[in-house]
Amino acid sequence: MDLNSASTVVLQVLTQATSQDTTVLKPAEEQLKQWETQPGFYSVLLNIFTNHTLDINVRWLAVLYFKNGIDRYWRRVAPHALSEEEKSTLRAGLITNFNEPVNQIATQIAVLIAKVARLDCPRQWPELIPTLIESVKVQDDLRQHRALLTFYHVTKTLASKRLAADRKLFYDLASGIYSFACSLWNHHTDTFLQQVSSGNEAAVLSSLERTLLSLKVLRKLTVNGFVEPHKNMEVMGFLHGIFDRLKQFLECSRNIGTDNVCRDRLEKTIILFTKVLLDFLDQHPFSFTPLIQRSLEFSVSYVFTEVGEGVTFERFIVQCMNLIKMIVKNYAYKPSKNFEDSSPETLEAHKIKMAFFTYPTLTEICRRLVSHYFLLTEEELTMWEEDPEGFTVEETGGDSWKYSLRPCTEVLFMDIFHEYNQTLTPVLLEMMQTLQGPTNVEDMNALLIKDAVYNAVGLAAYELFDSVDFDQWFKNQLLPELQVIHNRYKPLRRRVIWLIGQWISVKFKSDLRPMLYEAICNLLQDQDLVVRIETATTLKLTVDDFEFRTDQFLPYLETMFTLLFQLLQQVTECDTKMHVLHVLSCVIERVNMQIRPYVGCLVQYLPLLWKQSEEHNMLRCAILTTLIHLVQGLGADSKNLYPFLLPVIQLSTDVSQPPHVYLLEDGLELWLVTLENSPCITPELLRIFQNMSPLLELSSENLRTCFKIINGYIFLSSTEFLQTYAVGLCQSFCELLRDITTEGQVQVLKVVENALKVNPVLGPQMFQPILPCVFRGIIEGERYPVVMSTYLGVMGRVLLQNTSFFSSLLSEMAHKFNQEMDQLLGNMIEMWVDRMDNITQPERRKLSALALLSLLPSDNSFEF
Repeated sequence: MDLNSASTVVLQVLTQATSQDTTVLKPAEEQLKQWETQPGFYSVLLNIFTNHTLDINVRWLAVLYFKNGIDRYWRRVAPHALSEEEKSTLRAGLITNFNEPVNQIATQIAVLIAKVARLDCPRQWPELIPTLIESVKVQDDLRQHRALLTFYHVTKTLASKRLAADRKLFYDLASGIYSFACSLWNHHTDTFLQQVSSGNEAAVLSSLERTLLSLKVLRKLTVNGFVEPHKNMEVMGFLHGIFDRLKQFLECSRNIGTDNVCRDRLEKTIILFTKVLLDFLDQHPFSFTPLIQRSLEFSVSYVFTEVGEGVTFERFIVQCMNLIKMIVKNYAYKPSKNFEDSSPETLEAHKIKMAFFTYPTLTEICRRLVSHYFLLTEEELTMWEEDPEGFTVEETGGDSWKYSLRPCTEVLFMDIFHEYNQTLTPVLLEMMQTLQGPTNVEDMNALLIKDAVYNAVGLAAYELFDSVDFDQWFKNQLLPELQVIHNRYKPLRRRVIWLIGQWISVKFKSDLRPMLYEAICNLLQDQDLVVRIETATTLKLTVDDFEFRTDQFLPYLETMFTLLFQLLQQVTECDTKMHVLHVLSCVIERVNMQIRPYVGCLVQYLPLLWKQSEEHNMLRCAILTTLIHLVQGLGADSKNLYPFLLPVIQLSTDVSQPPHVYLLEDGLELWLVTLENSPCITPELLRIFQNMSPLLELSSENLRTCFKIINGYIFLSSTEFLQTYAVGLCQSFCELLRDITTEGQVQVLKVVENALKVNPVLGPQMFQPILPCVFRGIIEGERYPVVMSTYLGVMGRVLLQNTSFFSSLLSEMAHKFNQEMDQLLGNMIEMWVDRMDNITQPERRKLSALALLSLLPSDNSFEF
């Protein structure tokens, strides 16, 4: 492709490809796709996106095509790979100038240079790093920033490589450039700190951006660039220096308001400092040992003392708490029960921890967590009023402790309490003692303090098992608090019912459950939605508990089910509806058949909810789960649900419908349960089996359930089912048997055996194409005992129950083997007797014995 003539043509097509008109756009995209494999195409793209006079959208598209081309055609072994000559030219062109004026395009260019570096640096591209180092030294602001941006993306990409040879190359690179990276970061950091008081926002922002990028480079080099970083003075010097720099930046934040343009970048830089420490602790716990003392002192002072007032912000507090948590919980710092078995490094780290976490320090941390961080904030109380369902969803778990303040404080409290429970249990018990009796509803602060302490008692339930007489506390303190119906008392009603849910599986006498069920019935009618949702959660925990007794629950079943159904109708958010449905499902599952008199309203409502949730597949999954338990509870009466149930199964298990990605597993489970509880086959139930053939083609982890469903149809109505679907099913089985594991083959053959067992006349005819394979397996002595046992089971069924069919099969196989029938039968019997020990189940051994005995009346010639 001649560059000059080609550039004009490619530029024109790229311009068309940025059009909003599909009639122009589609042909242009097709043309670009054809050019992707043409020699010289990427050189043209390089010329276009480095030409700053062209339209930004065209240049952006050129960069994207270039970047995608690296993934597809840069490797030497790739089909239509770029030539070494062109790649060499492109590499040189990419690092000629770092002067891209548009930020988004500059980032894309940096990313694509990093992609090339991942494949070629340093062997084919030794000049990349030296060029970048020289470019970040230049005085021109734009070139310096773009070079630094590229330097970061290249470092990040090379650090992510995991093969041993690549790791070695990165260690060598890190050793070579670490000093420079440190001095670069120090230079930009000092520049920022000098300029921050100048009032020139543009200059401050520019130097802060460079500080951030150079720190990102250092983070990757420090965390991933050394095998034993504690032996490198510069690395440890940088890490120790982070604490001083953090203090300087936090002081800067005191003077830079939230409306300042630099504020966002400043907070990102502060967070990045903490990420360096967290990453280093995660990757090199023993190298972090010299930093434990300082990390704990720094984090605790800023989070739990007045030092942090006016300078800390939520994300920073979360990071500091995570640092404390990771040090407290780090297994590398926990000695064995037998101290002599622990490494010296572990003992040293443990000693530093124990010296820091003294009784006064632990007590202060515990009290501050409960009395300060556990308190419901103004924002949370406002959200409670304005968006109650959103408030309840906010309480979710998972990894939210890494990013959100409330989950973070709770996880830190649990970890510290678990680690130092002997020290902290008396502290928490003392806080409980001060809160006996009801609290004045006019004193909001006292209510919130009590809420916080109850939260702590719930979180530490397992640790407090031996220290709290929960049954007495429940009767004398908690139950009366649930009966205070004043509106301002609702935070405590919610917290108390949550607290009971935390203790239900820890320590709760069975005799007290009726009192709890009574309280739950009352709270499900509470005027506040948050209290009702929390009560539903506790009900699920109570019903799901190991010590749940149905007889205690039945007197309250009708009331609770009615109130839960009302709650399901009242809530509007998808997540909340799912949650309430799960509670309903759990109740239905535990009481089983006893639910029948009360499900009418739910049965009528679910079709409407299914229709409304068309865009919410996860809610539909919850509906499927509810239907599974409902069908199990209704038993044979579930046939009344078929007008709604069968279309739901049809949609959920149809692989041509997009929702099947979410619904398939639950849909198959519902299909199976429906068959298991069906009194008889119906035309509609038979019709949905059309979905099975594509499901078998998927060969997914759901195959086992599919086989159970097929068995269900065979047992329910073998003749009608086999006449309708056996031909297609046999074809699917033949394809499966060619490409399936040994266990899968056994499962397929067990289905065939069931068909032969239930319908000895029709079964062998319908699955005739599979039987020669089974016969051949027996004659040739299948080496897997489980498969051989199944082969003998299938053949035993045919021989015992349909001798005429066996005769025709033997005749067919004798022709294929080019042997006499008597000789072939003799060989089969000989192999059968020889492999009888492969058969372990008594009923299969009996079947084989009967099948072989059925041959005894015959003389030497094989007759029937």
